Amino acid sequence: MGADHDPGEAESEVSDRARRLVGIAEPYLYCLPVLLLIVAVMLVPLAVGLSYAFRDLQLLDPTGGPFIGLDHFRELADDFIFRDALRNTLVWTCASVALQTVFGLILALLLNREFPGRRLVQGLVFLPWAVPTFLVGLDWAWLFNPVIGPLPHWLLALHLAHDANNLLAEPQRALIGPIVAAVWWGIPFFAITTLAALQSIPKDLYEAATIDGAGVFEQFRSITLPLLAPTLAITILLRTIWVANFADLIVVMTNGGPADSTQTVASYIFTVAFRRLDFGYASAIATVLLLLLLLYALAILHLRRTLLLRHT
Repeated sequence: MGADHDPGEAESEVSDRARRLVGIAEPYLYCLPVLLLIVAVMLVPLAVGLSYAFRDLQLLDPTGGPFIGLDHFRELADDFIFRDALRNTLVWTCASVALQTVFGLILALLLNREFPGRRLVQGLVFLPWAVPTFLVGLDWAWLFNPVIGPLPHWLLALHLAHDANNLLAEPQRALIGPIVAAVWWGIPFFAITTLAALQSIPKDLYEAATIDGAGVFEQFRSITLPLLAPTLAITILLRTIWVANFADLIVVMTNGGPADSTQTVASYIFTVAFRRLDFGYASAIATVLLLLLLLYALAILHLRRTLLLRHT
């Protein structure tokens, strides 16, 4: 005969196993409401939006839209406006982010020094970031308008322009206007993040470098810049994604014109979706932009990881 099992021991074993399972599942149960919210608010709309790229979906017939496979992407390959928009997006994004990074870093270095009224100056400097982008675009469009704005006349007086025409009306130079507006609006973002990173660098490093005879430039090159590099990498990543997806200033200031000369991928998506009412084709364009930004994000994250490992 086999040995008799104590019912109390069996119940205790089952209870211990249940407690272990509850302990394992407990963190996931706490996260479940947030995960469900993320799925409902982000992943489901993303999946639906991606599915539109494979359907002939017109806004005037939202319940229709037969499946057409890769037809939209084949059409994109022959779309010269899309090719020009890709080139404009590269120029718009690189110029805006590069200038915002340089001027934001300079501003953060200045604000990191002690001087009378420093906190007041910090508040004033960060004001542009609080202005709605619609108003930013409208204000800068007025500034570039020679009838009511001073900029064309100032440029003419400084011999930086041949005449006082509206820069936004010239196909070859119209993109400069939104870039200037984007730089003015985005500098505070870089200044805020860079200033926070600067204030986290130990002062002892600068004191030791001064004792060793290192000058200001050498301290910046050997201490400040390497320790700022991971923060700058993630800031540039975020800002690049935002600027590449940013259509507000383009739509308000130039509406993609003249003759689609300032059309970026983001503004082209807006034009196709809300003016041509072709949601299917607009979703295909958005899908291409999403893939390009994902590749860029992976590259920047790899670079940031490399920088972190180099300085640990």
